[in-house]
Amino acid sequence: MNLPENPDILCSVINTRLRDFYGSLRELCDAEDISEEELLTKLQKAGYRYDESQNRFR
Repeated sequence: MNLPENPDILCSVINTRLRDFYGSLRELCDAEDISEEELLTKLQKAGYRYDESQNRFR
């Protein structure tokens, strides 16, 4: 998966995929061949945090 550079768009894309296709961040990253660490770092730098209980970034 080619990740958008803009963190707001990235967050929207990831949250949509989490909502529509995946039960967890790990499942999404494994299926889409995304580095979970890299994704978390990019979104955390923009102020987003993963909420495991809601399976989304906020």
